[in-house]
Amino acid sequence: MFVALRDIRFARGRFALMGAVVLLITTLVVLLYGLTGGLAADASSAITGLPARALVFGAPPGATPEVSFSDSGITPAQLAAWRSAPGAGAVAPLGVARSRLSSGSSATSVSVLGVPAALLPPLLSGRAPADGQVAVGAASGIALGSRVTVGAAALTVSAITADRSYGHAPAVWTTEPTWQRLSGATAPTALAVSPGAADTAALDRAVNTRTVSRSAALGAIDGYSAEQGSLRMIQGFLFAVSALVIGAFFTVWTVQRGTDIAVLKAVGASSGYLVRDALAQALILLLGGTLAGAALGLTGGALLSGVPFALSAATAAVPVLAMVLLGLAGAALAVRRITSVDPLTALGAHR
Repeated sequence: MFVALRDIRFARGRFALMGAVVLLITTLVVLLYGLTGGLAADASSAITGLPARALVFGAPPGATPEVSFSDSGITPAQLAAWRSAPGAGAVAPLGVARSRLSSGSSATSVSVLGVPAALLPPLLSGRAPADGQVAVGAASGIALGSRVTVGAAALTVSAITADRSYGHAPAVWTTEPTWQRLSGATAPTALAVSPGAADTAALDRAVNTRTVSRSAALGAIDGYSAEQGSLRMIQGFLFAVSALVIGAFFTVWTVQRGTDIAVLKAVGASSGYLVRDALAQALILLLGGTLAGAALGLTGGALLSGVPFALSAATAAVPVLAMVLLGLAGAALAVRRITSVDPLTALGAHR
Protein backbone atom coordinates (compact mmCIF):
# COMPACT_ATOMS: atom_id res chain seq x y z
CA MET A 1 0.00 0.00 0.00
CA PHE A 2 3.02 2.27 -0.44
CA VAL A 3 1.55 4.17 -3.39
CA ALA A 4 -1.94 4.26 -1.84
CA LEU A 5 -0.74 5.89 1.38
CA ARG A 6 1.44 8.41 -0.46
CA ASP A 7 -1.49 9.37 -2.69
CA ILE A 8 -3.72 9.93 0.34
CA ARG A 9 -1.09 12.14 2.00
CA PHE A 10 -0.44 14.04 -1.25
CA ALA A 11 -4.13 14.65 -2.07
CA ARG A 12 -5.46 14.69 1.48
CA GLY A 13 -7.94 17.48 0.68
CA ARG A 14 -9.64 15.47 -2.05
CA PHE A 15 -9.66 12.29 0.03
CA ALA A 16 -10.97 14.19 3.07
CA LEU A 17 -13.82 15.58 0.97
CA MET A 18 -14.66 12.13 -0.38
CA GLY A 19 -14.43 10.66 3.11
CA ALA A 20 -16.88 13.30 4.32
CA VAL A 21 -19.32 12.29 1.58
CA VAL A 22 -19.04 8.62 2.61
CA LEU A 23 -19.51 9.64 6.26
CA LEU A 24 -22.70 11.57 5.51
CA ILE A 25 -24.19 8.81 3.35
CA THR A 26 -23.37 6.21 6.01
CA THR A 27 -24.89 8.38 8.74
CA LEU A 28 -28.08 8.70 6.71
CA VAL A 29 -28.19 4.95 6.01
CA VAL A 30 -27.64 4.07 9.69
CA LEU A 31 -30.31 6.52 10.83
CA LEU A 32 -32.73 5.17 8.24
CA TYR A 33 -31.85 1.60 9.24
CA GLY A 34 -32.62 2.41 12.88
CA LEU A 35 -35.84 4.17 11.93
CA THR A 36 -36.91 1.16 9.86
CA GLY A 37 -36.29 -1.17 12.79
CA GLY A 38 -37.99 1.18 15.22
CA LEU A 39 -41.10 1.55 13.07
CA ALA A 40 -41.23 -2.22 12.55
CA ALA A 41 -41.15 -2.81 16.30
CA ASP A 42 -43.66 -0.04 16.91
CA ALA A 43 -46.06 -1.62 14.43
CA SER A 44 -45.64 -5.28 15.31
CA SER A 45 -44.05 -6.00 18.71
CA ALA A 46 -47.37 -7.27 20.08
CA ILE A 47 -47.33 -9.98 17.38
CA THR A 48 -43.60 -10.76 17.29
CA GLY A 49 -43.66 -11.19 21.07
CA LEU A 50 -46.38 -13.84 21.04
CA PRO A 51 -45.23 -17.24 22.35
CA ALA A 52 -46.50 -18.99 19.20
CA ARG A 53 -44.83 -20.23 16.03
CA ALA A 54 -47.73 -19.55 13.65
CA LEU A 55 -51.01 -17.70 13.31
CA VAL A 56 -54.21 -18.96 11.76
CA PHE A 57 -56.54 -16.66 9.84
CA GLY A 58 -60.09 -17.63 8.99
CA ALA A 59 -63.17 -16.72 7.01
CA PRO A 60 -66.79 -17.88 7.01
CA PRO A 61 -67.84 -20.73 4.66
CA GLY A 62 -67.77 -19.65 1.02
CA ALA A 63 -65.21 -16.86 1.58
CA THR A 64 -61.47 -17.07 1.03
CA PRO A 65 -59.41 -16.53 4.21
CA GLU A 66 -57.04 -13.56 3.93
CA VAL A 67 -53.83 -12.97 5.85
CA SER A 68 -55.19 -9.78 7.37
CA PHE A 69 -56.07 -8.91 10.95
CA SER A 70 -58.72 -6.53 9.62
CA ASP A 71 -60.52 -9.11 7.47
CA SER A 72 -59.99 -12.33 9.41
CA GLY A 73 -62.48 -13.99 11.73
CA ILE A 74 -62.42 -17.43 13.36
CA THR A 75 -65.76 -19.20 13.55
CA PRO A 76 -66.61 -21.46 16.52
CA ALA A 77 -66.42 -24.50 14.22
CA GLN A 78 -62.92 -23.56 13.06
CA LEU A 79 -61.75 -23.02 16.64
CA ALA A 80 -63.17 -26.38 17.71
CA ALA A 81 -61.60 -28.15 14.72
CA TRP A 82 -58.16 -26.73 15.47
CA ARG A 83 -58.38 -27.58 19.16
CA SER A 84 -59.41 -31.15 18.43
CA ALA A 85 -56.93 -31.77 15.60
CA PRO A 86 -54.26 -34.35 16.47
CA GLY A 87 -50.82 -32.78 16.86
CA ALA A 88 -52.16 -29.22 16.69
CA GLY A 89 -50.41 -28.29 19.94
CA ALA A 90 -51.43 -25.23 21.90
CA VAL A 91 -54.24 -23.28 20.24
CA ALA A 92 -55.14 -19.87 21.68
CA PRO A 93 -57.70 -17.38 20.34
CA LEU A 94 -56.39 -13.89 19.60
CA GLY A 95 -58.60 -10.84 19.25
CA VAL A 96 -57.29 -7.55 17.85
CA ALA A 97 -59.16 -4.23 17.80
CA ARG A 98 -58.50 -0.51 17.97
CA SER A 99 -60.00 1.66 20.70
CA ARG A 100 -59.33 4.66 22.93
CA LEU A 101 -58.09 4.51 26.50
CA SER A 102 -58.89 7.32 28.93
CA SER A 103 -57.26 7.70 32.32
CA GLY A 104 -57.92 10.84 34.34
CA SER A 105 -57.57 13.82 32.01
CA SER A 106 -55.53 12.00 29.36
CA ALA A 107 -56.67 9.83 26.47
CA THR A 108 -54.80 7.90 23.82
CA SER A 109 -55.46 5.49 20.98
CA VAL A 110 -54.64 1.89 21.87
CA SER A 111 -54.75 -1.56 20.36
CA VAL A 112 -56.82 -3.91 22.47
CA LEU A 113 -55.83 -7.57 22.37
CA GLY A 114 -58.08 -10.23 23.82
CA VAL A 115 -55.97 -13.22 24.78
CA PRO A 116 -55.67 -15.99 27.35
CA ALA A 117 -53.06 -15.53 30.07
CA ALA A 118 -50.57 -17.73 28.17
CA LEU A 119 -50.21 -15.09 25.43
CA LEU A 120 -49.59 -12.12 27.71
CA PRO A 121 -46.23 -10.34 27.56
CA PRO A 122 -44.05 -10.55 30.70
CA LEU A 123 -45.84 -9.12 33.73
CA LEU A 124 -43.81 -6.51 35.62
CA SER A 125 -46.36 -6.32 38.42
CA GLY A 126 -49.88 -7.49 39.19
CA ARG A 127 -51.59 -10.54 37.72
CA ALA A 128 -53.26 -11.60 34.49
CA PRO A 129 -56.50 -9.73 33.87
CA ALA A 130 -59.85 -11.33 34.57
CA ASP A 131 -63.12 -10.24 32.96
CA GLY A 132 -63.56 -6.50 33.46
CA GLN A 133 -59.84 -5.96 33.88
CA VAL A 134 -56.98 -4.86 31.62
CA ALA A 135 -53.17 -5.03 31.57
CA VAL A 136 -51.28 -1.97 30.31
CA GLY A 137 -47.68 -1.29 29.33
CA ALA A 138 -45.19 0.30 31.71
CA ALA A 139 -44.74 3.32 29.41
CA SER A 140 -48.38 4.29 29.88
CA GLY A 141 -47.62 5.64 33.34
CA ILE A 142 -50.90 4.22 34.66
CA ALA A 143 -50.70 2.80 38.18
CA LEU A 144 -51.72 -0.70 39.14
CA GLY A 145 -55.32 -0.80 40.38
CA SER A 146 -56.36 2.37 38.52
CA ARG A 147 -59.74 2.64 36.87
CA VAL A 148 -59.54 3.40 33.14
CA THR A 149 -62.06 3.67 30.34
CA VAL A 150 -61.46 1.66 27.18
CA GLY A 151 -64.02 2.53 24.55
CA ALA A 152 -67.24 2.81 26.56
CA ALA A 153 -66.25 0.28 29.25
CA ALA A 154 -64.74 1.05 32.64
CA LEU A 155 -61.99 -1.43 33.50
CA THR A 156 -59.54 -1.99 36.33
CA VAL A 157 -55.80 -2.19 35.66
CA SER A 158 -54.77 -5.60 37.02
CA ALA A 159 -51.20 -5.75 35.68
CA ILE A 160 -48.34 -3.72 34.26
CA THR A 161 -46.63 -5.49 31.35
CA ALA A 162 -43.54 -5.04 29.23
CA ASP A 163 -44.29 -2.48 26.54
CA ARG A 164 -45.77 -3.85 23.33
CA SER A 165 -47.50 -2.11 20.43
CA TYR A 166 -49.59 -2.95 17.41
CA GLY A 167 -50.11 -0.70 14.41
CA HIS A 168 -48.13 2.13 16.08
CA ALA A 169 -50.51 2.18 19.04
CA PRO A 170 -49.70 0.90 22.56
CA ALA A 171 -51.12 -2.55 23.21
CA VAL A 172 -53.38 -3.25 26.17
CA TRP A 173 -54.45 -6.77 27.07
CA THR A 174 -57.68 -8.22 28.36
CA THR A 175 -59.70 -11.42 28.32
CA GLU A 176 -61.56 -12.60 25.24
CA PRO A 177 -65.08 -11.96 26.67
CA THR A 178 -64.10 -8.42 27.69
CA TRP A 179 -62.47 -7.86 24.28
CA GLN A 180 -65.66 -9.00 22.55
CA ARG A 181 -67.67 -6.54 24.62
CA LEU A 182 -65.27 -3.70 23.76
CA SER A 183 -64.96 -4.49 20.04
CA GLY A 184 -68.46 -5.71 19.31
CA ALA A 185 -66.98 -8.84 17.71
CA THR A 186 -68.46 -12.26 18.34
CA ALA A 187 -65.41 -14.33 17.45
CA PRO A 188 -61.62 -14.02 17.74
CA THR A 189 -59.62 -12.43 14.93
CA ALA A 190 -57.06 -15.23 14.61
CA LEU A 191 -55.52 -18.19 16.41
CA ALA A 192 -52.02 -18.33 17.85
CA VAL A 193 -50.74 -21.87 17.45
CA SER A 194 -47.57 -23.91 17.84
CA PRO A 195 -48.37 -26.91 15.66
CA GLY A 196 -46.47 -30.12 16.25
CA ALA A 197 -47.14 -33.10 14.00
CA ALA A 198 -50.38 -31.69 12.60
CA ASP A 199 -50.76 -31.37 8.83
CA THR A 200 -51.67 -27.69 8.86
CA ALA A 201 -52.19 -27.53 5.09
CA ALA A 202 -54.76 -30.31 5.18
CA LEU A 203 -56.43 -28.78 8.22
CA ASP A 204 -56.59 -25.40 6.48
CA ARG A 205 -58.30 -26.96 3.47
CA ALA A 206 -60.74 -28.86 5.65
CA VAL A 207 -61.91 -25.94 7.81
CA ASN A 208 -61.29 -22.95 5.47
CA THR A 209 -58.41 -21.33 7.37
CA ARG A 210 -54.94 -20.18 6.38
CA THR A 211 -51.87 -20.77 8.55
CA VAL A 212 -48.72 -18.67 8.22
CA SER A 213 -45.57 -18.30 10.29
CA ARG A 214 -45.40 -15.59 12.90
CA SER A 215 -42.97 -13.55 10.78
CA ALA A 216 -45.20 -13.86 7.69
CA ALA A 217 -48.17 -12.74 9.79
CA LEU A 218 -46.61 -9.29 10.15
CA GLY A 219 -47.84 -8.59 6.63
CA ALA A 220 -51.38 -8.95 8.00
CA ILE A 221 -50.96 -5.70 9.94
CA ASP A 222 -52.52 -2.82 8.00
CA GLY A 223 -49.85 -0.71 6.32
CA TYR A 224 -46.90 -2.74 7.64
CA SER A 225 -45.68 -4.12 4.29
CA ALA A 226 -46.07 -0.79 2.47
CA GLU A 227 -44.24 1.12 5.20
CA GLN A 228 -41.35 -1.33 5.45
CA GLY A 229 -41.14 -1.73 1.67
CA SER A 230 -40.84 2.02 1.16
CA LEU A 231 -38.10 2.39 3.76
CA ARG A 232 -36.12 -0.55 2.40
CA MET A 233 -36.39 0.82 -1.13
CA ILE A 234 -34.87 4.11 0.10
CA GLN A 235 -32.09 2.12 1.77
CA GLY A 236 -31.41 0.34 -1.50
CA PHE A 237 -31.18 3.64 -3.38
CA LEU A 238 -28.73 4.99 -0.81
CA PHE A 239 -26.54 1.90 -1.16
CA ALA A 240 -26.60 2.29 -4.97
CA VAL A 241 -25.75 5.99 -4.67
CA SER A 242 -22.79 5.20 -2.43
CA ALA A 243 -21.40 2.72 -4.97
CA LEU A 244 -21.86 5.22 -7.82
CA VAL A 245 -20.23 8.07 -5.88
CA ILE A 246 -17.22 5.97 -4.91
CA GLY A 247 -16.95 4.63 -8.46
CA ALA A 248 -17.13 8.13 -9.96
CA PHE A 249 -14.48 9.45 -7.59
CA PHE A 250 -12.01 6.69 -8.36
CA THR A 251 -12.73 6.91 -12.09
CA VAL A 252 -11.73 10.59 -12.09
CA TRP A 253 -8.80 9.89 -9.76
CA THR A 254 -7.51 7.07 -12.01
CA VAL A 255 -7.77 9.26 -15.13
CA GLN A 256 -5.86 12.06 -13.42
CA ARG A 257 -3.14 9.62 -12.37
CA GLY A 258 -2.81 8.07 -15.83
CA THR A 259 0.73 9.35 -16.40
CA ASP A 260 1.84 8.35 -12.88
CA ILE A 261 0.46 4.85 -13.40
CA ALA A 262 2.27 4.61 -16.75
CA VAL A 263 5.55 5.58 -15.06
CA LEU A 264 5.06 2.93 -12.39
CA LYS A 265 4.38 0.33 -15.06
CA ALA A 266 7.46 1.47 -17.00
CA VAL A 267 9.68 0.84 -13.97
CA GLY A 268 8.25 -2.63 -13.45
CA ALA A 269 5.05 -2.37 -11.38
CA SER A 270 2.50 -4.97 -12.49
CA SER A 271 -1.14 -4.20 -13.25
CA GLY A 272 -2.19 -6.59 -10.47
CA TYR A 273 -0.09 -4.73 -7.92
CA LEU A 274 -1.49 -1.35 -8.97
CA VAL A 275 -5.08 -2.61 -8.92
CA ARG A 276 -4.61 -4.09 -5.43
CA ASP A 277 -3.03 -0.85 -4.29
CA ALA A 278 -5.94 1.21 -5.64
CA LEU A 279 -8.47 -1.08 -3.98
CA ALA A 280 -6.57 -0.81 -0.70
CA GLN A 281 -6.81 2.96 -1.08
CA ALA A 282 -10.58 2.66 -1.56
CA LEU A 283 -10.84 0.35 1.45
CA ILE A 284 -9.02 2.85 3.69
CA LEU A 285 -11.34 5.62 2.53
CA LEU A 286 -14.45 3.48 2.99
CA LEU A 287 -13.51 2.13 6.41
CA GLY A 288 -12.71 5.58 7.73
CA GLY A 289 -15.88 7.15 6.36
CA THR A 290 -18.29 4.33 7.23
CA LEU A 291 -17.04 3.76 10.77
CA ALA A 292 -17.21 7.48 11.55
CA GLY A 293 -20.64 7.66 9.90
CA ALA A 294 -21.91 4.65 11.88
CA ALA A 295 -20.70 6.18 15.15
CA LEU A 296 -22.39 9.47 14.27
CA GLY A 297 -25.61 7.66 13.28
CA LEU A 298 -25.72 5.65 16.53
CA THR A 299 -25.09 8.78 18.57
CA GLY A 300 -27.75 10.70 16.69
CA GLY A 301 -30.24 7.86 17.08
CA ALA A 302 -29.63 7.70 20.83
CA LEU A 303 -30.37 11.42 21.11
CA LEU A 304 -33.65 11.23 19.18
CA SER A 305 -36.75 11.58 21.32
CA GLY A 306 -40.30 10.82 20.34
CA VAL A 307 -39.15 8.87 17.28
CA PRO A 308 -39.21 5.04 17.13
CA PHE A 309 -35.55 4.11 16.67
CA ALA A 310 -34.13 0.63 17.22
CA LEU A 311 -30.48 0.01 16.44
CA SER A 312 -27.49 -1.50 18.20
CA ALA A 313 -23.82 -1.71 17.34
CA ALA A 314 -24.38 -5.28 16.10
CA THR A 315 -27.24 -4.39 13.75
CA ALA A 316 -25.46 -1.22 12.59
CA ALA A 317 -22.70 -3.50 11.27
CA VAL A 318 -25.06 -4.67 8.51
CA PRO A 319 -25.42 -1.32 6.67
CA VAL A 320 -21.73 -0.50 7.33
CA LEU A 321 -20.62 -3.79 5.77
CA ALA A 322 -22.99 -3.25 2.83
CA MET A 323 -21.59 0.25 2.28
CA VAL A 324 -18.01 -1.04 2.29
CA LEU A 325 -18.72 -3.93 -0.08
CA LEU A 326 -20.74 -1.85 -2.53
CA GLY A 327 -18.18 0.93 -2.40
CA LEU A 328 -15.41 -1.55 -3.17
CA ALA A 329 -17.48 -2.90 -6.06
CA GLY A 330 -17.82 0.62 -7.47
CA ALA A 331 -14.11 1.26 -6.98
CA ALA A 332 -13.21 -2.04 -8.66
CA LEU A 333 -15.17 -1.05 -11.76
CA ALA A 334 -13.38 2.29 -11.80
CA VAL A 335 -9.79 1.10 -11.32
CA ARG A 336 -10.00 -1.71 -13.86
CA ARG A 337 -8.82 0.83 -16.46
CA ILE A 338 -5.40 0.66 -14.74
CA THR A 339 -4.81 -2.60 -16.62
CA SER A 340 -5.14 -0.78 -19.96
CA VAL A 341 -2.67 2.02 -19.21
CA ASP A 342 0.26 1.79 -21.64
CA PRO A 343 3.71 2.21 -19.96
CA LEU A 344 4.99 3.76 -23.20
CA THR A 345 2.86 6.78 -22.30
CA ALA A 346 5.45 7.58 -19.64
CA LEU A 347 8.14 7.70 -22.35
CA GLY A 348 6.23 10.17 -24.51
CA ALA A 349 5.10 7.69 -27.13
CA HIS A 350 1.73 9.45 -27.32
CA ARG A 351 3.34 12.62 -28.70
